[in-house]
Amino acid sequence: MEWIAKRAKDLNASLIQYRNKTGGFHEKREDILTLKSLCKDMPIIVNDDMGLAEYCEGVHLGQEDMLNFAKDINTAADIVRRALGTKLFGLSTHNAEEIKAANFLSVDYIGLGAYRKTDTKETDNILGDLLDTIAGFSKKPVAAIGGVKLSDEFKNVTYLAVGSGLYENNDIFH
Repeated sequence: MEWIAKRAKDLNASLIQYRNKTGGFHEKREDILTLKSLCKDMPIIVNDDMGLAEYCEGVHLGQEDMLNFAKDINTAADIVRRALGTKLFGLSTHNAEEIKAANFLSVDYIGLGAYRKTDTKETDNILGDLLDTIAGFSKKPVAAIGGVKLSDEFKNVTYLAVGSGLYENNDIFH
């Protein structure tokens, strides 16, 4: 956790999204609390786990995760927003239709992707250079997700969600 906190601070990150697909609740909670202690002025959001929302500043959910709350995305978003209160709420999107629908949801930002193929998540939906055009349909801030590198530039994207790209130009890992 220390290297993540240091790297995020060195890059002046807006926030850290904690994503751990294999750990248990207690491990994830401890990781989040450690990140919070190391990054006191930086919001921490958790990926896909409403049960951990109380330990951080928000949650990022995928389209599939929303179906755990209701059969339609509008109702699901309302349920999640009520549960989160004023905490950050991000939603993954994959195309223009999902972006346009998300414009009317009570989310704070939209993740759009995948930009490139990654080793961390299987997806057939690679947007490539279309990502920036599709992001232009959003009325909410957009985070480019999926294979994003620190060097990537977009016109219609507010945030770069950089995962494995954090290793770029990092002497610790070379």
